[in-house]
Amino acid sequence: MAFNIPGLVAVMVFYALTMATGVWAAWKSKKEKKSRNQIEIAIVGGRNMTFFVGLFTTVATWVGGAYINGTAEIVYLPSRGLAWVTAPLSFSLTFVIGGLFFIKPMREKKYVTMMDPLQETYGNTMGSALFIPPLLGDIFWFASILASLGATVSVILDVKGYLAIVISACTVITYTLLGGLYSVAYTDVIQLIFMVLSLWTCVPFALMNPATENIVYTAIHELYQAPWIGKLDPEYIARWLDDLVYLALGSIAWQVYFQRVLAASSTSQAQLTSYIAGFICALMAIPSVLIGAVAASTDWNQTSYGLPSPTARGESSMVLAIVLQYLCPTLVSVAGLGAIAAAVMSSADSSLLSASSMFAHNIYKKIFRKKASEAETLCIMRISMVVFGSVGTGLAFLSSSIYDLWFLSGELVYAVLFPQLCCALFIPGTNTYGSAAGFTFGFVLRLLAGENALKLPPAIHYPGCRLVDGTYIQLFPFKTFIMLCSLVTIILVSYVTTVLFRKNIISTKWDVCGVAQKSRASLSLSPSEDHADQQASDLYLDSLKGNT
Repeated sequence: MAFNIPGLVAVMVFYALTMATGVWAAWKSKKEKKSRNQIEIAIVGGRNMTFFVGLFTTVATWVGGAYINGTAEIVYLPSRGLAWVTAPLSFSLTFVIGGLFFIKPMREKKYVTMMDPLQETYGNTMGSALFIPPLLGDIFWFASILASLGATVSVILDVKGYLAIVISACTVITYTLLGGLYSVAYTDVIQLIFMVLSLWTCVPFALMNPATENIVYTAIHELYQAPWIGKLDPEYIARWLDDLVYLALGSIAWQVYFQRVLAASSTSQAQLTSYIAGFICALMAIPSVLIGAVAASTDWNQTSYGLPSPTARGESSMVLAIVLQYLCPTLVSVAGLGAIAAAVMSSADSSLLSASSMFAHNIYKKIFRKKASEAETLCIMRISMVVFGSVGTGLAFLSSSIYDLWFLSGELVYAVLFPQLCCALFIPGTNTYGSAAGFTFGFVLRLLAGENALKLPPAIHYPGCRLVDGTYIQLFPFKTFIMLCSLVTIILVSYVTTVLFRKNIISTKWDVCGVAQKSRASLSLSPSEDHADQQASDLYLDSLKGNT
C-alpha cells in the first residue's frame, strides 16, 4: 500500500484546526480568570458553560475513539455480534442515572471534583487512597484511545502508528494545558461535528461496495461468517447483564463526567444536558454498528485486503479502519480517519484534565500544601498534565487491545469507587473505617476473581466459572456482586465502629479517625450533657440502623 499523501495533509489540517480552537478557548479562559476563581475556571469552566457547548462536551464524555472502534469490533466478531454491544445502552443509562440522582447533590454543595465529597466524608488521607483507581483509570483510558488511533493511522495512511500517538498526545496536552475545561469543551464541539459528518459520509460507500453482501441478509444468515446480529445463549445472560450494569453505574464515578455537568450554569441545565446526551450517545453508535455489519458481510477476497479475514489475522480491533481503507474511496477514507482522530482527541483531553485536576485540587492543595495559592495550584495542575500525559503516551505503545486497559481500570472503579461515592452522597453515617474496609475488601475480591489481561487465574470460582481455550470465564455477575459487597461492607463497618466508640465499648483513644468526635460535632453536643448526649446518640444509631 502506497503512502497516503492526501490523507496525511488532511489529518495535519484537522490537527491544526483543533489546536487553533484550543488556543482560542485558552485565550477566552484567561479573560475569565481575571475576575473569577482560577481553579474553577480551569476545572469546571467557571460554572457558566452555555447549553450548546455543554451538550457537545457532555456527549464527548464517552463517545470517543474506543467507543466507535470498539462498537464496530464487537459487531464484527463472529463470537459476539450486535447482541453483545452493551456500551451504547450502558452509557446512555449512565447519563440518565447521573442526571436523576447525582448531579443535584454534587452541584448543591458546589463541589469542584468528584473527590470532594469523598474527602469531606472520609477525610483527606482516605480520600488520597480513593484517588488511585480514577487516576489509573484516566491514564489507562488516555493510553487505550491513543493506541486505537495509532492502529487506525497505520492502516489508512501506511505510516507508523507511533507517530500518530506522539503527535496526538502532544496536541492534546498542549491545548488542555493552556485552556483547561474551556479548551476541552470548545474542541469537543469541533471534534463531535466532524466525527458525525465523516462517519455518515463513509457508511453509504461501505454499504454499496461490490464486495459487500446485503447486511439485512447477513444479519440472520451465515455467509462469510456467523450472522452479525449475534446471539445470547441463556447461560451468558447473567454475564451480559453484569457488563451492562457495570458500564452503566461504573461510568458515573469518573471525573470526566462530573467536570462537564458541574460546569453548567444551573442544575436544571446540567440535568437536561445529561438526559439529551444519553439519547445522542446511543445514536452515535449507529455508524459503527453499520460498519461492523459491513465488515462481517464482506468477501475480503474481492478486495485488495485479501484473505485471510481480519479475524484470522488478529486485526479485528482495527476493523473500522480496515473498512474505511478497503471499501471506501480514498478521500472518503481520509474523512473517516479524521472522524477517528476527532473521537480520540475528544476523549483524551478530558481524561487528562480529569487526572490532573483531581491531583492538584484534592491531593496537592488539600494534603501537601493547604496554603497553596490559586496560581501555585494551577501550576501543579499543568505540570501533572505533562507527567500523566507522558505516562499515558508511553503505555499506549504497550496496548494490544482497545478495550483491555479500559475494562481493567473501569472494573476497579466500579468495584471500589462507585460504592464510596454513593455512600458519601446518599447514606449518612458512613465513616473512614467503613470506607477503608470497603476499599480493601472490594479490591481483594476483584483480584481473586482473576484477570485475563494480567494472566491472573481466578482464585475464586464463582458459579458457572469454566475453562474455555485455556482461559477462565466467569459467567456469574461477579463485578456487580463485588460492588454490592463493597457497598454493604462500608455501611456495616461504619455502623459497627460508630456503636463501639459511641458506647465506649472501645476506648475513644483508639479512635484514630475521630469517628466519635465527628459524630458529636454533627450532633452539636457538649461532652458534659450526658443525658442529652445519650438520647441524641440513640437517635443517631437508630437512623443508622434504618439506613442499613
